[in-house]
Amino acid sequence: MKFHALRTAHLLFATSTLLLLGSTTNASPYHADHKRGRCAAQFERAQRIDMESFRDYDAETFRDGHHPDAVTIFASGDAFYGVDAIMEALASHFENREAIWAWTEVYRVVDGCRTAFILYDATYTIPSIGYHQRTLTGVTYTYSGKKWLAVADQGTYLEAPAL
Repeated sequence: MKFHALRTAHLLFATSTLLLLGSTTNASPYHADHKRGRCAAQFERAQRIDMESFRDYDAETFRDGHHPDAVTIFASGDAFYGVDAIMEALASHFENREAIWAWTEVYRVVDGCRTAFILYDATYTIPSIGYHQRTLTGVTYTYSGKKWLAVADQGTYLEAPAL
């Protein structure tokens, strides 16, 4: 009788262990894929809001989408460290509301819920003064506090500014 009870206990333990391992193994890839998909969708929205808030002169939304320690390097080589310095450098863009910002995505890499990078072919035109520039602009994002934030962007002239 003892042998039968012990054998039954071992079988129950082995079966429950296999079931537990099987459910963990099966759940893990789904969970990882689901999380990656969720992060990719969140990133798609965040980068679109970043670009559109700049285009639409929405300074508050633009600021909210940037990490406090972000850096911006203009194609001219001027660099601005921290979101306050970036916003100060871009103040005339948001205040004057006349520049036309357009972009086309060229390349994208998203590393789960950690980092992402997008490269844009972008133009910035101020018709009233005849200013036009075309840049290749790279923007790096980090996933922080359950949301994507721009942490660095840098432009390189494709066409020198025309006045």
